[in-house]
Amino acid sequence: MIRLKKCPLILVIGLALLTITSSNLLAQSSKTGSLEDLSFLSGQWRGEFSGGPIDGGWTSPMGDNIVGYLRMMKDGKATLYEIFAFEQTENGPVARVKHFKPGMISLEEMEVSDTYRFIEAGKNTALFEKNDGSVRILYELRKKNQLVFQKGLLENGTWVYKDLFIFKKLS
Repeated sequence: MIRLKKCPLILVIGLALLTITSSNLLAQSSKTGSLEDLSFLSGQWRGEFSGGPIDGGWTSPMGDNIVGYLRMMKDGKATLYEIFAFEQTENGPVARVKHFKPGMISLEEMEVSDTYRFIEAGKNTALFEKNDGSVRILYELRKKNQLVFQKGLLENGTWVYKDLFIFKKLS
């Protein structure tokens, strides 16, 4: 048993600081995130994908959601639509995504959507992981007018990210 009378004052102060720092780190690591962490997505964006344009749009956070879309085109025709919502939950934002072929033919079952859970956010970045753990998506505002999605796959126990979409801001 340590007696405080015999402990040097510096040790007592060090233990107190360690306790405070540990509590602060624990509080930070349990941050669940909010839709405000995704506000950098807001606006209209355009990029290139598989030889054709890809357009994307995101609303600003309002209430408990952000909604948006992606439209992929080739040779002047739509090849894929993606409709999604980021919804605020007690565990942070959740991304729900549905994919459609032209004609609004759903690629998922009517009651099913791809779901991605929030992992973490930083300044102009947000990381989500698909519920089955197979893929991660990193959203990153690299420059004021450049938005990048990176797809992460687990390789030899490490997440490896590659650019999936690179957008320029339209409005």
